[in-house]
Amino acid sequence: MNDRPEPARTAFRWNPQRPGPMPFHRYLPYQDRVEVPRLERSWPDRRFTEAPLWVPVDLRDGNQALAEPMDTPRKRRLFDLLVTMGFKEIEVGYPSASRADFDFVRHLVDRVRGGAVPDDVTPVVFTPAKKELIERTFASIEGLPRAVVHLYIPTSPVWRDVVLGRSRAEVWQTVREAAEHMARLADGRPDAHIRFQFAPETFNLTEPDFVLDLCNRLTALWDASPDRPVTHNLPATVEIATPNIYADQIEYVHRNLDRREAVILSVHPHNDRGTGVACAELAVLAGAQRVEGCLFGNGERTGNVDLVTLALNLYAQGVDPMIDFSDLDAVRATVEHCNRIPVHPRHPYGGDLVHTAFSGTHQDAISKGLAHRAAHPDEPWQVPYLPIDPADVGRTYEAVIRVNSQSGKGGMAYLLKEHHGIDLPQGMRPGYARVVQEATDDSGREASPDELYALFRTAYLDAEGPVALGDWTTRQDGAVHRFTGTAGIDGTVRELDGKGNGPLAAFTDALRAAGLDVSIESFTQHGLTAGPDSEAVAYVHCRVGAAHAWGAARSTSVLTASVRAVLSAVNRAGRATR
Repeated sequence: MNDRPEPARTAFRWNPQRPGPMPFHRYLPYQDRVEVPRLERSWPDRRFTEAPLWVPVDLRDGNQALAEPMDTPRKRRLFDLLVTMGFKEIEVGYPSASRADFDFVRHLVDRVRGGAVPDDVTPVVFTPAKKELIERTFASIEGLPRAVVHLYIPTSPVWRDVVLGRSRAEVWQTVREAAEHMARLADGRPDAHIRFQFAPETFNLTEPDFVLDLCNRLTALWDASPDRPVTHNLPATVEIATPNIYADQIEYVHRNLDRREAVILSVHPHNDRGTGVACAELAVLAGAQRVEGCLFGNGERTGNVDLVTLALNLYAQGVDPMIDFSDLDAVRATVEHCNRIPVHPRHPYGGDLVHTAFSGTHQDAISKGLAHRAAHPDEPWQVPYLPIDPADVGRTYEAVIRVNSQSGKGGMAYLLKEHHGIDLPQGMRPGYARVVQEATDDSGREASPDELYALFRTAYLDAEGPVALGDWTTRQDGAVHRFTGTAGIDGTVRELDGKGNGPLAAFTDALRAAGLDVSIESFTQHGLTAGPDSEAVAYVHCRVGAAHAWGAARSTSVLTASVRAVLSAVNRAGRATR
C-alpha cells in the first residue's frame, strides 16, 4: 500500500511568561474603522442568472506575489491558456514597474498580427497616478489595436495619512492630473480603441462619499458613454469585514453612479479573511458586472479571489460560466508550472481529492447516487457529495471512491466492480469489508483497487481450508443430477457421490455423505464481460454445520465457478471454526 514519508513532528510550545490572553485589544472592529452606507438592501433578494465579465489578473497581481516572478515564456504560456479558456479581458502586466512586465506587453504587441491577441480579447495594463509612469505604460501598448489602461491610487484614510501624506482634495488633484494625461495620450492614438479603468485602492476602507465623488468625476472627465464605457474597479484590497458589508458598499456605489449605463462596475476581492469568494458573489448580486481575480486564488498575502471557484459555483447552479473548464487538470498543471506553486489537494473543484470519498457512509451514498444516475441519465445532476459531475471538468470516476481504514463496504464493493468487474452481493460485503479494514488498520495506508482485488482473491478465490477437491464430474439422468469425485477432507481422501435437482445440490449432497453438513443459503453469478468466452464469477452463501460463510470463485465455466464457490465457503467456514 502507498508509502509516504513520516511528517516532521513539532510540539506546541506554551509560553509560561506570557502575561495573559492574546492582545486582542489592539484591534478594532470594522464598525470603528470604516463607514458603512445605510440603505434598503436589494441584493439579498437577487439570484444569479448570468456570469459577470471575468478578468484574470494572474499576469500582474498574481505575478507580483510570486517569490520567483514569471519570465516571458511562462507568461506567454499562461496568457495563451487564458485566451483558450475564453477570457475576453486579461490584465497582462504593470509595464512601468519592471522591464520584464514592459517586455512582455511588447512581446504581445509584436505578435498581434500572428494572432497572439485575438480580435475579441482586450489586454489591460496597470499604472499608478504618476505622469512618467503613465507615459511608460502607454509606450508599452503602442501598436495594440485595443487596450484598457487601469489607473489606481490608494484612497482610504490610513493610506492617505500614513502612505501618501495627502488630503482628500490632494488625492483628487493627483487623480485628475493623471486622468487628464491619460486622455491626452489616448487622443494621440486615434487608430486604437483605448478605454480607461479606475481603482480606488483600499476602497472597502474608504469613505463611501469620497469613492463615489472620485468615480463620478472621472466618468465625466473621461466622457464615458455606452460605446466607450469606463470601468470603476472597487477592490477589497485587504479584507476587514464580513462579505455582507462589502455587498452593501458595492450596492451603494451601484445605485449612485452617474451615467450608470456608461460604467462597468468591477470588483477585486482579496482573501485575507478567507471570504473572498463570498465577497465577490454578494458583490455581483449587489450590482457588480465584472470580477477580477486569479486562477486558483494566487495573489498577495492570502491571495486574490479564485476565479475557478467563482465560475464553477455558478456552473453548479445551472448558470453558464462563459469560461471553458472542461479540462481542469490541464488548467491546473499550467498554472502550477507558471506560478511554481502547487494547488492544494482540497482546493475547490480543482484539487486532487475534491471528488474523493474515503468515508464509508459517503462512499455508499455516492455509489447509490451514481447507480441511480446511470439508470436515469436525463434527470438533473443529483449525486450525494458531488456538487458537479467530475466528468464535466475532465475527471474520471476512478478517484471518486478510495479506500482506507475509514471506508465502508459500499465503497470497497464499488471499486471492485468498477476496476475488476467483481459485483459483490449485498450480504457478502460486510465480511469482505472486515478483511479490508483489518489490512488497512495494520498498514495505516490507503488501499488501491488492485490491492482490494488482491485481498478479495486471497480471502475468497484462493481460500484454503480442511477440504481439497480432486477430480470430479457431473451428469444428468432426467431430472436428477449426480456429482462424483474425490476430496481430501482433513488430510484424508474421500470418495464423493451425491444426487440432487441440480449440480450444486448434488455436490452438497456428496459433501454431506462424506461427513460435512453443508447447505446453500443463496447463490448468484455473473459474467465479467459480454460474450460467450467471458469468465463467470459465482458467489455462494453456505451453512456449514453451525457456521455461515460466503465463498466465491471465477472460471470460464459457470459450473466450475459455482462448485469452487461452494468449496470456498466450506473452507472459509472451516477456518472460522478452528
